[in-house]
Amino acid sequence: MRSVWMQKMAKKEMIKPLLGNESEIHHCDLQKIDVGILGTGDFARSLAARLACSGYGVIVGSRHPKRTAALFPTVNEVTSQREAIGKVNIIFVAVNHEHYSTLSDLKDVLTGKILVDVSNNMEINVYEESNAEHLASLFPECTIVKAFNVISAWALQFGARDGNKQVLICSDSQEAKCVVTEMARNMGFIPVDMGSLSTAKEIENLPLRLFPSWKTPVLLALGLFIGFYIYNFIISVIHPYVVKGQNKFYKIPIELVNVTLPCVAFVMLSLVYLPGVLAAIFQLRNGTKYKRFPRWLDQWLQQRKQLGLLSFFCATLHAIYSLSLPMRRSAHYKLLSEAFNQVKNERENAWVEEEVWRMEIYLFFGILGIGMLSLLAVTSLPSVAGSLNWREFSFIQSRFGSAALVISTLHTLTFGWSKAFDSAQYKFYLPPPFTIVLIVPCMVLVAKVYLFLPFVNRKLTRIRHGWEANRQVKFCEDGDSQFSNDHAENTSIV
Repeated sequence: MRSVWMQKMAKKEMIKPLLGNESEIHHCDLQKIDVGILGTGDFARSLAARLACSGYGVIVGSRHPKRTAALFPTVNEVTSQREAIGKVNIIFVAVNHEHYSTLSDLKDVLTGKILVDVSNNMEINVYEESNAEHLASLFPECTIVKAFNVISAWALQFGARDGNKQVLICSDSQEAKCVVTEMARNMGFIPVDMGSLSTAKEIENLPLRLFPSWKTPVLLALGLFIGFYIYNFIISVIHPYVVKGQNKFYKIPIELVNVTLPCVAFVMLSLVYLPGVLAAIFQLRNGTKYKRFPRWLDQWLQQRKQLGLLSFFCATLHAIYSLSLPMRRSAHYKLLSEAFNQVKNERENAWVEEEVWRMEIYLFFGILGIGMLSLLAVTSLPSVAGSLNWREFSFIQSRFGSAALVISTLHTLTFGWSKAFDSAQYKFYLPPPFTIVLIVPCMVLVAKVYLFLPFVNRKLTRIRHGWEANRQVKFCEDGDSQFSNDHAENTSIV
């Protein structure tokens, strides 16, 4: 008897919702209801097909039903707008912002309906208020829900597996939001509650953004590439032409690009770990982790992933360009000329032990470095990062990243070897490019060594665990104790 009672209690508990009260969850069989669509564009047709495949009855309202009926699947009913609105309670408004006024004549039949606004604009912040808020002002008797605008017509037509699966939903009505949320889930998407209708403008701006987090890193990489390319062009092309009258302009498309790419990749990699060093220095100086970083440092920390991926991209191109160097016709001519000069000078063996070892070590560090960067790039993918816990992800990105920076530094040093001390390498009194490239990485490595010292690392670890340097305990005369932070500045959690 006891076991039967336990099973009944367990079953009763299992049917309870995990979040919220049972009264807050609205259960209804949405796959048997009819929904309406106002509009006959590409998105409306894809939406109608997806709703029909998900088990919903779809009634399309059109100003010209006879003309547009052939554009929709046969299972969809295409009729006039007024007739379609009269048959359903949930209506998808798939018309543009400037055509909302054409629905004014339907205000009497739209009263009390749930209008799902799926529209987007052509530009960000083109209107003062969002499309959904404007629709709510035109039809105050209706319940407005903003949803499905971040989903493409392709994803609707071919399934959520071929596009973004998240559907951002916002509304001032919790009940209407629950209905649309259940519909999105039945269609195979992942609904995300974004709150009230005031967030509709932010949701409408999302599809219009073009890599917002990549803008600064890409411009930085492009600026570094142009700067180093011009610098290498002056040293490798202009200097021989001015001093010796040699024509080296053939180096422009391949060789100059190949010597510029590693410069950009190396600097970008060092810029990934420089903000972390600066953040540690700020925390040591402030004696707390609760004081907000400067705005520029905070943005820099958020863009480290983009900087690292661009570094990997440049390093990969450098490897491909390096493999193509022996295939050039100029390399063949140069090899034949060196062989002829060797025979002419009666040299039987051109073997230089130091150069052989330098090249072997140089290539060894280069291959190892590109392998480490590949590992860092792969682990930054959401699918891979999601399979790692925080400690594993932090270990790979921090420890392996520092190792990649050290290996890249050794790769650059073996390339330079003794060239930094050769006066012939200073063309127009300009230092070789690899000496300039080493400045930022060496600063980062020296700072990391300093932060790794026991007395510094111990204090930094305590700060990151919540300890504050200026926090003291004061004892009052009545015997009560209180914490004070009189000497500390205003702090805020990052």
